Amino acid sequence: MFLDRIFGRAAELGFFFLFALFPTLFSASSILGLAAQSAHQFYDRLLDYLALVIPTAALGAVLQTFNETTAAASSGKLTFGLIAAIWSASVGISAVQDTLNDVYKVADRRSFFVARICAIALTIALTIIVTIGLAALLGGDFLAALAHRSIHQDLLAAGAAITSRVIGWFVATVLLALAFAVIYYWAPNVKTRCWHWLTPGGAIGLAGWLLCSLGLRVYLHYFPSYSLTYGSLGAVIILLTWFYISGLMLLLGAEINSEIEGAAAEMRLASASNGTVIREYLRE
Repeated sequence: MFLDRIFGRAAELGFFFLFALFPTLFSASSILGLAAQSAHQFYDRLLDYLALVIPTAALGAVLQTFNETTAAASSGKLTFGLIAAIWSASVGISAVQDTLNDVYKVADRRSFFVARICAIALTIALTIIVTIGLAALLGGDFLAALAHRSIHQDLLAAGAAITSRVIGWFVATVLLALAFAVIYYWAPNVKTRCWHWLTPGGAIGLAGWLLCSLGLRVYLHYFPSYSLTYGSLGAVIILLTWFYISGLMLLLGAEINSEIEGAAAEMRLASASNGTVIREYLRE
């Protein structure tokens, strides 16, 4: 883990995640805007659910910048702006590709444009997955509110509300695990790929990301001294810290998967060597 410099790589990912954040949000909102005029307001409501993992001060800065960006955008600039935003958003995934190649100890022999096209496709796929996951949470709350208004028996209304929210959380959790699986499957340029919905590294990375995100929120709630240290840059520093944690947990899961796959390959090689020795002995 230390030899692969995942702590330094996580800091690198944190910077590129911050650089790609707003182009990603603009891209997702613009794509939805092609289908609905009120897409910006709808996506703004979806982003409110990120408060579950992102500290409040950082999320407030993100939402403010997102609203200013979408308000300034015009329909005439949509096509060019969307292409430029998708290209900029793929910078984060491109950095993930480079770091995971180092973790898996493989060389990326793809050309720059092929690697960037793969990064763009992966960026779009992850944006869709995350958007559907946030929509599942919103849908669960909407159905819960609808149950309270439509069902007059309190016990049945409460049961229906709890069920709808549980289903929403379950769908969001499955999609979050899918996002980790997609990254571990497509990002590194490995020769042989094997799809797994949930790997040991993915489970540990996902659980660690959730726990660390909640831990950061709790810490900032009880020790809000960052504004005294960083002043007006406090929200940016918090967001960078959260991105650093996200990158670190992503790389930690990849490191675990890499070690497990390396150990399994060595076991298969040793087993094949032992089988060869036994066959040669029997021939003699």
